[in-house]
Amino acid sequence: MVRKSFLRYLPEQQVSNHTLRQVFGDRLHDPNLWHLNRQSVSGGIAIGLFCAYLPMPMEMVPAALGAIVFRANLPIAVSLVWISNPLTWVPLYGPAYILGAKLLGKTPALLDEMTVHWLVQHLASLWLGCLIIGTAVSVAAYLMIRTLWRIRVASLWHSRRSQTRTKLATKVPNDPA
Repeated sequence: MVRKSFLRYLPEQQVSNHTLRQVFGDRLHDPNLWHLNRQSVSGGIAIGLFCAYLPMPMEMVPAALGAIVFRANLPIAVSLVWISNPLTWVPLYGPAYILGAKLLGKTPALLDEMTVHWLVQHLASLWLGCLIIGTAVSVAAYLMIRTLWRIRVASLWHSRRSQTRTKLATKVPNDPA
């Protein structure tokens, strides 16, 4: 049901004469970039979450490139990057900075000490923490989506099989008496 409602918003026209085709060739016609299946959705979610943790502007560009290279769902990868926005920077990047600072042996600064000049000096701590947490979150999301998708498909198979068995059991054979 979620899949059908999401399909409404995917592009219907082919991506053929776009300038990106010159760069990527026929990779833009890969069905995994646009269709919803277990492999492309889980890959798109993993790429989108990883790129959301990159402390840089325009995270959508690496998300789109990653989706094309790894044949993941492009709209999902690009849209998940918007988890990182000015309202969520502190909850996303705060723990990442603290982790990076502790791993590099630095003392984490307080929020009131942070300025742009301070940020430039502590960029290595922020990036290290963001890469570690982004990798962990994306791998966990990838595995979770693959597992949940597989459980859902198995449940549907089981349900369909039991319905077929019920129909066959209740069907009365013709008695030619």
